[in-house]
Amino acid sequence: MSEDWQQQLRGSLRQPEQIALRFGLNVEMVRRIARIFRVQITPYYAGLIKAKGDPIYRQVVPDVAELSDGGVLDPLAEDEDSPVPSIVHRYPDRVLFLVSHCCASYCRFCTRKRKVGDASKINPRAIEEGINYIRNHPEVRDVIISGGDPLMLGDRKLEFILHSLREIPHVEILRIGTRMPCFLPQRITRRLVNMLKRYHPLYINVHFNHPDEITPEAARALNLLADAGIPLGNQTVLLRGVNDDPYVMRHLMQKLLTVRVRPYYIYQADYVKGTEHFRTTVEKGLEIMESLRGWTSGLAVPYFVIDAPGGGGKIPVLPKYVQEITAEKVVLRNYQGEIFVYPQASEKKEKSRVELTCPDIGANLPFP
Repeated sequence: MSEDWQQQLRGSLRQPEQIALRFGLNVEMVRRIARIFRVQITPYYAGLIKAKGDPIYRQVVPDVAELSDGGVLDPLAEDEDSPVPSIVHRYPDRVLFLVSHCCASYCRFCTRKRKVGDASKINPRAIEEGINYIRNHPEVRDVIISGGDPLMLGDRKLEFILHSLREIPHVEILRIGTRMPCFLPQRITRRLVNMLKRYHPLYINVHFNHPDEITPEAARALNLLADAGIPLGNQTVLLRGVNDDPYVMRHLMQKLLTVRVRPYYIYQADYVKGTEHFRTTVEKGLEIMESLRGWTSGLAVPYFVIDAPGGGGKIPVLPKYVQEITAEKVVLRNYQGEIFVYPQASEKKEKSRVELTCPDIGANLPFP
């Protein structure tokens, strides 16, 4: 397989006329959508499309529904928690560091549609400012490097960022969020991986939404990363017509484990302008979680979360397995719907001392 990922990228579908011709769409409609949010599809990912409207097609091919009303531009209020242009600082000990405005392909459901693809809104010139912000905030111990896609940067630029962050004493953990192993697995080269492994502890979160995305090419890329000792997690978005089926989602989670990726999150789709056609009910997500817990390995069960509108952060949403709690018992429902009772621990405080018998010396020793 060629490792010239930039050559692959140059062959992407990006002109409205190209895309309209390839997928039998109205060219003026594609132009209108492209003016709102950039359109680009790598040849590799376009080659995974089996039929118009299939789960791969829906994720990257523009749809007239994107022009509909509904949703907001910044549903997670990231801009309110952005002290400098490249940083989102919402949680106490970690920040989101936006280092690239580009993606290999553009997800039509992107939560950051308002700025991704626009160099004036995520500007490489802001990287140094972001590094300085992190350097001047000792409470930050964990940096999530995102964008856009950080792996759209060349190896030298990416290493500059990693090296700069690793020199900051209070930064303990580095994380990269990328969809490259899914959209352009050719980007994961031995040269890249050899560079990345110099900056441990480094974690990478990837983004796969459907089992058909885990191809031999994707498996090769993921295994290269795992062989370098980089823990891999997956973040999936629950999407109507893509993975809103319990069996599809279970197959995805199981398949991820075979390529050494731990399922991390399933996100309820954000309330983003122009993405209403992707959103499902929350009940659908709970149904999917119930189809995972107990029916497959616990390793294959991620968190189902809603990233709360208005900047409330990620909130886990769980099926109701706890039916009742009293002072005497907890009534539980298992994955098959059966009911079990767990006796509660007594809340009385025992004041008596525990004695530890030590047979080797034949003495009773008080143990506080």
